[in-house]
Amino acid sequence: MYRTHTCGELRLSDKGQSVTLAGWVQTIRKFGSITFIDLRDRYGITQLLLKENMNHLLDENPIGREFVLQVNGQVTARSNKNPDLPTGDIEIDITTYTILNKSQTPPFTIQDDTDGGDDLRMRFRYLDLRRNTVKKNLELRYRVSRIVRNYLDSHGFMDIETPYLIKSTPEGARDFVVPSRMNPGQFYALPQSPQTLKQLLMVSGYDKYYQIVRCFRDEDLRADRQPEFTQIDCEMSFVEQEDILRVFEGMIKEVLREIKGMEDPHPFPRMSWEDAMRDYGNDKPDIRFGMKLVNLDILAKKKGFRVFDEAELVVAITAKGCSEYSRKQLDELTAWVKRPQIGMMGLAYIKCHTDNTYKSSFDKFFDEKGLKEMASACQAQPGDLVLILAGKEAKTRKAMSELRLEMGNRSGLRKKEEFRALWVTDFPLFEYSEEERRWTALHHPFTSPRKEQIALMDQPDHFGEIKANAYDMVLNGNEIGGGSIRIFQKELQEKMFKALGMGEEEAQEKFGFLMGAFEYGAPPHGGIAFGFDRLCAILGGSESIRDFIAFPKNNSGRDMMLDAPALIDEKQLKELRLDTVNE
Repeated sequence: MYRTHTCGELRLSDKGQSVTLAGWVQTIRKFGSITFIDLRDRYGITQLLLKENMNHLLDENPIGREFVLQVNGQVTARSNKNPDLPTGDIEIDITTYTILNKSQTPPFTIQDDTDGGDDLRMRFRYLDLRRNTVKKNLELRYRVSRIVRNYLDSHGFMDIETPYLIKSTPEGARDFVVPSRMNPGQFYALPQSPQTLKQLLMVSGYDKYYQIVRCFRDEDLRADRQPEFTQIDCEMSFVEQEDILRVFEGMIKEVLREIKGMEDPHPFPRMSWEDAMRDYGNDKPDIRFGMKLVNLDILAKKKGFRVFDEAELVVAITAKGCSEYSRKQLDELTAWVKRPQIGMMGLAYIKCHTDNTYKSSFDKFFDEKGLKEMASACQAQPGDLVLILAGKEAKTRKAMSELRLEMGNRSGLRKKEEFRALWVTDFPLFEYSEEERRWTALHHPFTSPRKEQIALMDQPDHFGEIKANAYDMVLNGNEIGGGSIRIFQKELQEKMFKALGMGEEEAQEKFGFLMGAFEYGAPPHGGIAFGFDRLCAILGGSESIRDFIAFPKNNSGRDMMLDAPALIDEKQLKELRLDTVNE
């Protein structure tokens, strides 16, 4: 046996036992004629002791960091106990050791506060994965996966795999495509999600399906995006929206209970899409704090201040207890909203002083009464700061949404260990694309309209009024899940495709298999998909899903470790009947 115990297993109750351990050398510390070695494996760290009579062996067989070592020895009590380690009360008095494999000096220190940058750690990801912080992230990911599987199994769901090589149906992000050697000139696509496949499973009678599944999207990346990602994908038959919300609210509560110890008997709050956009400026509101958006159009316009008078929207938030912000701090906020990512021309403010006086950045246009009216509309109290943006409606609302989150960060209101979830419902079914000059599906083309509005599907002038039978779950300002009750009748699905500007021939070519299935007794069905990577990142207190993926890509979509994507040789290109073009 290479080991009798792991490096995280032994305790003082094991004192006197002869044991064999194996692992990697974390550190070596020499103190005169004795040497201490920290040996690490997946389970923890155990201190080893080479006494004076054994220390000479290091001259014959020197040990370095990250060497793979096997040691035999006896468990003894440590004289200098380490309360930060589960094994901190004991050490191993080494009798023999074997170097199983040597190691070069690692390119960065393999510890929590490593000196390795992102690119270096991604290039040597197999070393980065040895760090305790990364290991804890993957352990949390595994725990969440196990809780989800157990919950869904207990509710009668069946785990069914769906294929990775499917037909390209471009609706949304770009597909990754795979050339077929056996079918020259033809291509598979990697699924952006198993959407149509899980609907076909409902037609097949598998009324409770789930899969923790890999999905693929060829899109530009940022900190919270990866070209391949994981979904908790679920579908149910003979259900209405309320059934879906009840089952999957229970699942997330179970995850929060098991991972964070949260017991909450209350149902998650629900908010319409229109209320979310009005009060928070986005459809994934962070409800850990207030600071709702307030429309100031009536009070701010027609006062001679062109910035407000010419704006489509004047909107404000109240930052509690921030009236003492200095000129430097206000200038920093102004520069923040002027950044290209936000794109505003400037920032206005009203300081509500504790002596019930008001000071603004636009005093010459408003008297004390006018400032007080605006502050009152924002429910500002003495000591508060009212921040105001003005401009084009959509852009200004989005900018204020971002400013609200920034002020939440600066005020310490977005606590990582506080978790607040809600459902957002009543989304529009369509949104109009000015670029494409047509209506597009806000979610996807298989989402059903509200029953009472199906008649409007034949009236393009009313498309903007139609609500979707759709819902999102939001956790701490992040959309972690989204779904809908699906269209399950061929006639309605054809109307949806027509509304999206898809002709009969195109619809048949792309989705004929689905509409054909609807002719054989498709049941009413609906489902939801959760972003598994994002859920794990939120639970782990991270801004990036990359920290919770074993082998992630960088922001350019490259695998730094494997150096992928890469060129393939001429023989493979010829077999696939492909050629490359040098630009």
